[in-house]
Parts: sequence; C-alpha cells; structure tokens
Amino acid sequence: MLQKENILLVDDDINILELLQRHLQSMNYHTYKAVSVKEALHVMKDTFIDLLITDIQMPEVDGLQLLKFADEHYPEVPKLVITGYPSVDGALEVIKSGAIDYLTKPFTKEELRQAVEKAFEHGERQRAKKINKPGAQKFVNNEMIGESEAFQKITDVIERVKDNKATVLVKGESGTGKELVARAIHYSGKFSRSPFVAVNCGAIPENLLEAELFGYVKGAFTGANDNRDGFFQAAQGGTLFLDEIGTAPLSVQTKLLRVLQEKELTKVGSRKTEAVDIRVIAATNSDLQQDIKDHKFREDLYYRLTVVEIDVPPLRERKSDIPLLVDKFLRKYGVEYKDRLLKMTPDALEVLKRYDWPGNIRELENVIQRAVIMSNGTITVKELPDTLKFKIDFPQTSFPSLKQMEKEYIQRVLLHTQGNKTKAAEILQIDRKTLREKLK
Repeated sequence: MLQKENILLVDDDINILELLQRHLQSMNYHTYKAVSVKEALHVMKDTFIDLLITDIQMPEVDGLQLLKFADEHYPEVPKLVITGYPSVDGALEVIKSGAIDYLTKPFTKEELRQAVEKAFEHGERQRAKKINKPGAQKFVNNEMIGESEAFQKITDVIERVKDNKATVLVKGESGTGKELVARAIHYSGKFSRSPFVAVNCGAIPENLLEAELFGYVKGAFTGANDNRDGFFQAAQGGTLFLDEIGTAPLSVQTKLLRVLQEKELTKVGSRKTEAVDIRVIAATNSDLQQDIKDHKFREDLYYRLTVVEIDVPPLRERKSDIPLLVDKFLRKYGVEYKDRLLKMTPDALEVLKRYDWPGNIRELENVIQRAVIMSNGTITVKELPDTLKFKIDFPQTSFPSLKQMEKEYIQRVLLHTQGNKTKAAEILQIDRKTLREKLK
C-alpha cells in the first residue's frame, strides 16, 4: 500500500529522477516527476504535494527560483534540495530560499530515507507551531493571495468553518474568486483528502441538472441506459461546490432543500433513498433576496444555504492586493510562456492600481497574461491595453478641482510618452521648464 504522502521530484536528469522514484516507491511513497521548473509548477497547481525535492542546476528557470516560489505560495510544503555542486555559500542560499536541508550527489538510499523523514518531521513541527501560536494568521489556500483588510476578513471566516460541514453561501461579483474561497475552505481543513467537486449550475441545461446532481437509474428517461451516480455521490465525504446556484430551477431547489435537511437523496427514477455525507458550498453573483421576492428562489433554501455567508469584495475595494496578485500572475505566465520569471515597472503597476477592474481578478489575470505574451522582458506601460492607460476615474460623489484635473491630465500624457518630457511638453503645448515646474 502506498502512503498518503505525495512527493514531487524535479530534476532535468532523467536517470536521477528514475533513481529517486525507485527508492521512494520502495519506501511506499507516491511520486510525481518533472524535468523542469515549468513542468513542476503545473504539477503543483493541480496536485496536493506533501514534499518537494528539487535539483538546483537546471536550464532556463533554476531550482532556487522554484524554491522561492514554493516558499511564498506553498509555505506549508517542506522542501528538500539535491545538488551535485555543494558549497557553503550555496548551502546558505538554499536554506534562505526555504529548503529544510540538502543532499549531495551521489547519495545512498538510506541517506535519502533519513532526509525525507527529517523533512516530514520538520513540516509537522512547523504546522504544530502555526496551529498553537495565538493569533497566528494561517495560510488558507495557495491560490488565494492578499493583505488587505477585506481579504483578512475572508480568511478569518474560512479558518472558522474549514473543519466543519456547515453550509456556506459565497456572494460576490463575477471574477472575484468565489470558487477559490470554496477550495480554500475545503483544502485547508481536515476534509482536504476527501473529494472536492465543483458544479456550474448555470452551464447545465435545466432538464439535465437534476439528473446530473442526484444521479439516475436505468430507464428513468430516454437515454438513461445505465444506473449513474450524480455529483452528490461523487463528492461523498467531501465538498460539493454549487456555483451560480441562483440559476437552478425551482424543482431542483426543492430536491436540494430536502437533501440538506434530511442528509439523503433519491436518484431520478428511483424510490430508494441514499445517505449522503457532504458539505455544500454555494455561490452566486446575483441578488438572491430579490430572486425570492420575484418567486425565482426558495426562501427556505436560502436560509438553509446561509448558515455561514461570505461576501467576496470586488477588486476595486481591495486595491492594496493588486501588487501581490500581479506578482502571482507574472510568475505563473512568465514561466508558462517565457520560461522565466518576469517583472513589471512601477509606472505600469500604477496604471493597474488606478483602474477600477469591472471584471475583477479574472480581468486582471487576463491583462497580465496578454502583457506577458506581448513583452520581450520587463512589463512596461506599453504592453498594457489602452483602456487601462487612458482611463481616469474621479469620485462619483464630487467634482475634481481644476488643479487635480491638470495633474491627472499631465500624468496621462507622461504615461503616453513613457516618461519622455520633451514629447509630453509638445503635446501639452508648453515648454519643458513649465512642465518641470508643474511636476514639482
């Protein structure tokens, strides 16, 4: 029997990878292999990893960059380094980058065993310290990033609900990351090893949604040629995430209410009930209370879903999180498209921070993805869409002063000329000395 521990092995040397895999599998560990940092990031994104073992000397993005990235985004995962070029300075840099220890090639199977066990013991100690530390802010989910007050409120609620199966309703505009909140609740708690099943209720035709959710028996309807389990059965013991719950038809809402109340369901076409043990997290970007008034949503289901309610704020209300999100997306798409980690100029970041982001985090991610593709290196204002560069937002409740309008207009022109004061003065039809005085 394989143990539950998943170990990710990263090395551009196939022979070393196969050796590590053989040794670790003989110790009953489950392993994943990657021959580059880029491939490793894809594995870490889609797989729960308990230990990272990486080489340092690799082409394109090296192992140190992977360690720093993993230490920032996956701090709870212990890291072990294997290197063929040991040195005092190198060892110090490895430890500073987040690794617990390093092995020098060649190494024996027993040395590998001891290093892996030490890494897991260290990880357990760190988790224990984090849990026992009064007032400690725990990491919630590797995909969720922020430091704003609004973000901290969300993480606080997640910490309180992650280890129970109370139903949760996540509310927020499209693109704010409601599914990330649901995943954070699931994967940061004690049920993280159980299934997480996400269902977009709005993407499934109304006449099929009931069968997809609860399953059906053979002959229940035309085309039902076999018995089939639904999403509820697939999520047994874990979490079922129902996105766009407001689009569910009333007939499905009625059956969903019964499942939440009785903890049992009946497949379409069957009379037999089946017990279910799951946590339901629902999400919506619509006003369910208005839908109740319009008789489109059941009031009793609404109150059953809102045992705990989480409001995810739009990005315009948490702009202090933009630099962290930008850094995350630069790392993600820099490695994916350019095989290296990219940076952004302060001017370009300022443009992003002043924009209101009606599409929220999803829109920001798309902008960064495009900018990475279009850039030859560092992301500048030039790689950003014109709709962002020239948008100046004033408070809707008051008019700006003439001085403020002049300031904003000069900044807009300077952004357009990428800081070239001579060109800016020509556009403004003033001399450089006047422009210099205004800039002061």
